[in-house]
Amino acid sequence: MQIKQALSSAIARLTADRVPSPRMNAELLLMFTLNCDRAHLYAHPERELSAEEQTRYEAVLAERARGVPAQYITGHQEFWGMDLIVAPAVLIPRPETEHVIETVLELQASATSAGRPKPEARSRFIDIGTGSGAIALALAKELPRAEIHATDISAAALEVARANAVRHQLESRIHFREADLLDGFEKNSFDVIVSNPPYVGESEEDQVQLEVRKFEPRNAVFAGPTGGEVIARLIPQARAALKPGGWLVMEISGTIAEKVKELLRDWNDVVIRPDLQSIPRVVQARK
Repeated sequence: MQIKQALSSAIARLTADRVPSPRMNAELLLMFTLNCDRAHLYAHPERELSAEEQTRYEAVLAERARGVPAQYITGHQEFWGMDLIVAPAVLIPRPETEHVIETVLELQASATSAGRPKPEARSRFIDIGTGSGAIALALAKELPRAEIHATDISAAALEVARANAVRHQLESRIHFREADLLDGFEKNSFDVIVSNPPYVGESEEDQVQLEVRKFEPRNAVFAGPTGGEVIARLIPQARAALKPGGWLVMEISGTIAEKVKELLRDWNDVVIRPDLQSIPRVVQARK
């Protein structure tokens, strides 16, 4: 079977199985099978697949057709220009989470423009519920002089995060720790606390994509009955752990935006930022 025939067949199959973006998935999985880039697929449409390659392609298509996310099949996902290892132990990093990084960098830049010393030279950051390490790695990449910490309640997730740190030669920059939120950290010890916590309510489960609720780690998606339970625990812990004037930056959803705003009523400079679809996505608040 030639590449062009394999792709046509795969697109038809994934379409029939109602897999979103069937062409993109077919190409991604064939690139993974052949260990090549997209340019190779289109430059060599008549290249014959070996019997072994056909078998492997069929196997990964079958996995995708039953709902397994392509990122778990290939073991990779891009975030903030970095190729990250992902596994079923961690939530797949989403483009929307890059708004968290953008917010932190804007806060750092505004501190610099206000005439204060360049903040990352002395700042301590912590990423709560780091998962794959996406946020912590992006901050370490962008703020080379900052001290970065990262926690997760899952030992398996921390293994993935550490592997990603090594992969990007940032292992000496990030201090990983197994912890439930900020348990065990001293008061007034961080300048910036960031998090992409679980924020989906169990009452919303029917509205969540099947592949998310079936294959991604449940405790990284669902926070409890309403979706605000983890954030409600994190906010007072963050207030205690932040230095005076320190910032809390979290990813949220539109469903809980008003509840989060109420939980932050005693904080300063509370702003909720929308994503590119105008959905409330990131909240920032200053102690």
